[in-house]
Amino acid sequence: MHQTAAPDASFNPAFRPGLLSRHNEPVGYSSGMRNAIDAWLSAADSARRTLTGSAVAGRPVPQPGAVTEPALTPAQQRLSGALMRVNHVGEVCAQALYQAQALTAHTPALAETMAGAARDEADHLAWTEQRLAELGARPSLLNPLWYAGAFMIGLAAGRAGDRVSLSFVVETERQVEQHLASHLDRLPAEDAASRAIVAQMRSDEARHAQSAQSAGGVDLPLPVRGLMRAAARVMTRTAHYL
Repeated sequence: MHQTAAPDASFNPAFRPGLLSRHNEPVGYSSGMRNAIDAWLSAADSARRTLTGSAVAGRPVPQPGAVTEPALTPAQQRLSGALMRVNHVGEVCAQALYQAQALTAHTPALAETMAGAARDEADHLAWTEQRLAELGARPSLLNPLWYAGAFMIGLAAGRAGDRVSLSFVVETERQVEQHLASHLDRLPAEDAASRAIVAQMRSDEARHAQSAQSAGGVDLPLPVRGLMRAAARVMTRTAHYL
């Protein structure tokens, strides 16, 4: 008996219960849904790597100009460790923010922009993890809390629209750049290794802010900027010790 070939489901995007596509999925549950699932799985893997200390840098750790550096005193080592812990927390939050904003981006171009910035921040995360270990310091005990809070903020910014999301990046990176500049003032002059890392991070954050502004980001309202600064102060002061 002659059998008629099943119709190609790609010609009918409307979902009808029981109708399967070429991928054995209900029609309507196609590339868009698979892409969304893949994106959430990727974000979950990023969270795992961020919170388990298994970040891998794509760039080498910035090196100080001097071939050798003087040994740090115990007090200097404790200060450097505390400051680098704060910087590490900032990178934990950056991973959460960018992953959430990539998930909620309204255009593929913005999603890729956010993903690209997250890759730079992954370098920072790995560099600060390594430096913490070298200083004999530990990451913040509250990293899961910082990550969860930043992820929710990133989701809110992304869902508010691409322009708001870009504007949030502009303000966040400006504040981080200022924060890193203050750490360059506070880090011991003898700690050339930490200073080289922070200097490169500061340069990258300035570039991210400029890119977001060029893509359409604008200054957020003053009250929003004030709330962001207040939240950052709470995080940095807590992470200095915990």
